[in-house]
Amino acid sequence: MRLTFYPLSLQENNWNVEQKVIIGTRGSKLALWQAEYTQQLLKAQGVDSELKIIKTKGDKIQHLSFDKIEGKGFFTKEIETALLAGEVDLAVHSMKDMPTTQPDGLVLTAVSYREDPADWLVIRKSAVDKDQLFNFKQGAIVGTSSARRKAQMLDFRPDITLNDIRGNVPTRLQKLREEQFDAILLAAAGLTRLEMDLSDFVVNKFNPKEFVPAPAQGVLCYQTKTDDLATRRIVKQLHQPEVSRVTNVERKVLKLLDGGCHMPLGAYCQRDAAGNYHVWAAHAPTWDGAVKRVKLSSSTQFELAEQVVQALKDG
Repeated sequence: MRLTFYPLSLQENNWNVEQKVIIGTRGSKLALWQAEYTQQLLKAQGVDSELKIIKTKGDKIQHLSFDKIEGKGFFTKEIETALLAGEVDLAVHSMKDMPTTQPDGLVLTAVSYREDPADWLVIRKSAVDKDQLFNFKQGAIVGTSSARRKAQMLDFRPDITLNDIRGNVPTRLQKLREEQFDAILLAAAGLTRLEMDLSDFVVNKFNPKEFVPAPAQGVLCYQTKTDDLATRRIVKQLHQPEVSRVTNVERKVLKLLDGGCHMPLGAYCQRDAAGNYHVWAAHAPTWDGAVKRVKLSSSTQFELAEQVVQALKDG
């Protein structure tokens, strides 16, 4: 992908060229891809960096689905603690994992380009049935630990059985190969970034306007200390403002509903060539509850998220 950078003078930013940015990251293959990608961007700006791997609550607790883990930010909190303690200078997160409010002393300084925001259904070939919706057999066992994915999948296919699945992307695909599931739901962004070999399977690539992704799915965000102005100025060079405009709408919907990343909520916003915003949202009270879907358009961001939330609540 092509990114636009602005001229950067390290001296003007009070940055010692011998310094390294210490990047805090989780240790999964996808998290490391994200952190190493960020290292490449920083290197292009003349900034050296190194990685510090930090285990989060979400990494340590593998036997529970997300909605059964208490609290919010269970993939971010430990990294944020290290950031506040000065053990790392920069945290790289999947933006969809981020709570909508920041701890005191921390700020989201930049967001990345957006990879394909969609969810993909990866199906074992022996479970394929092209006469059925989404091309998999009646009564299939589908793996996901996301309440949002569960709610929407049940809404489309009430005949299926949903079983929780945890682990990183390669681990989940291996469980599918071992026939623990007939199909699993995964984010297209992770599969694409890791260049996973899916030739053993049939892949159904959902339209994000129909099977609505998590707010900010496919986007990375860069978190720094509020008072670390030198790092903030450097990281700001990575910021993609067009992406930020649409993810701000998506995440505001989440915030207004007082939800975390385990809420059964999908929100996806696009901005067209004329500058108009279009939002698709899907929300359920519980993972097995009725799904309410809305689609709204506006020439401005102003109160757009509020209108989406009100439409979700009406009727």
